Amino acid sequence: MTVRHQNPAAEAAAKLGGATTALVLEPSPPANQTEPFFADDPAAIPADAATTVGPTSAADRTWAQVVAERPELSGWAADRWLAAYRPLSPVPDRYCEARNAYHRLAYSVIAEARRCANTKFGLRYTRGGFGTPFFGDDQQVRVQDGLLVVQQGAEVRHSAITSLRAAGEFVGVQPGTAAAEHDSPPLGDVDSDLGASRSTGAFLAEWFGFSWAVLEELRVTPGAVDAERTQLWPGHFDPAAAIGDVEQDQRATYGCSPGDDAHDEPYLYVGAWGEVDREDPYWNETTFNGASLPYAALVGTDNAVQTALNFFRAGLGRLRGRAD
Repeated sequence: MTVRHQNPAAEAAAKLGGATTALVLEPSPPANQTEPFFADDPAAIPADAATTVGPTSAADRTWAQVVAERPELSGWAADRWLAAYRPLSPVPDRYCEARNAYHRLAYSVIAEARRCANTKFGLRYTRGGFGTPFFGDDQQVRVQDGLLVVQQGAEVRHSAITSLRAAGEFVGVQPGTAAAEHDSPPLGDVDSDLGASRSTGAFLAEWFGFSWAVLEELRVTPGAVDAERTQLWPGHFDPAAAIGDVEQDQRATYGCSPGDDAHDEPYLYVGAWGEVDREDPYWNETTFNGASLPYAALVGTDNAVQTALNFFRAGLGRLRGRAD
């Protein structure tokens, strides 16, 4: 992938032409300066949009419908996890070590750049990796194709990922731990090489794109009340969204972990905020209060997005009192 200036919403609009509003999964410039999020919500339906094409069933037309009519767009849509989904890839060699390297980079440098600008540290899926929403003077810090990228206005710079100190100097921050969590790998030696392999970078990019496609559709599922925005939490290093009525004890966090100390491979999870029926085999997770689906259940399927949605919706239904 060539590192270049990115404006995902504008690129998608150019594919459609006309007055249709094109919705995507990735953040786009300009920077959103509105509290409390200081970020765009790229898949959400704008109140002033006449007609929309988007990645979820909430749009007037989905990208899958557009691709069915214009198959020449299938590769473009697949690259952005908008439609024509590709099968998930096998887990690369030495994955855990490299995943932890990207995790350290995410909370200590990439999230830190956003936090220093507006106090927020949530990250997003970006094509070829992950990064910040646009902030400040239309700036974005991201990982793309295993490289560290800074885009500001029309300027785009990129660097190899070596040490945390070098990454911080390139971005313009001191590596920090403000966005770290209890399950984050330690900051460690900021001068040593991270070992952030490009094969794991590509794998994480695929996982985060898949995660966004799933979670954005889950957010618009009937009955998914009080759905939060999908964010990649840098401390946990997982895309997630909380959904459900907290007063009715139905709220849970629905997430897509790339793996952690208790799970070597990626997995989906439903982390219930209240009690669950442990006699129901759905609630199978022993390391937290909820349910999980292993990567092996996704990697061999023809439609991993639908498999994931089925798993999440089963949890959503159970918490709403409708065990399916």
